[in-house]
Amino acid sequence: MHQRDEAARLQGRCLCGGVVLSVPAGTHEVHACHCGACRRFHGSSALLLPVGTALRIETGEALVRRFASSDWAERAFCATCGSSLFFRTTGDSHHYVAAGVFDTIPKAHFALEIFIDAKPDWYSLADPDESLTGEAFFARIGAG
Repeated sequence: MHQRDEAARLQGRCLCGGVVLSVPAGTHEVHACHCGACRRFHGSSALLLPVGTALRIETGEALVRRFASSDWAERAFCATCGSSLFFRTTGDSHHYVAAGVFDTIPKAHFALEIFIDAKPDWYSLADPDESLTGEAFFARIGAG
């Protein structure tokens, strides 16, 4: 159940399995975010799949808790196990799903690294297609 279903969707789950999410099976762009909120929420940089409005919560909606982490985004997690699930930008309701909820992401590709100006100097990620500062990211999504 954690790979693809008949509707061509990639399925993932939280640590306890109480929340099952799905995104279009062709989703393969991975974004990394280094902002302070992502680092605190995920324990390090966040690795995310941008899915726009195509996120579906297949099971466990009652377990999903949302937290307004800023005036431009809310973050969601499982109330039972605490797994980070996604963040949603409030302006356009686009979802960025935690890549770690999926067992595999076919043809995954490191497309974008954001908030590079907030990244700690003790780690680095290799070869994104594009890198943006926080200011440039806010300009792109029309927030900030």
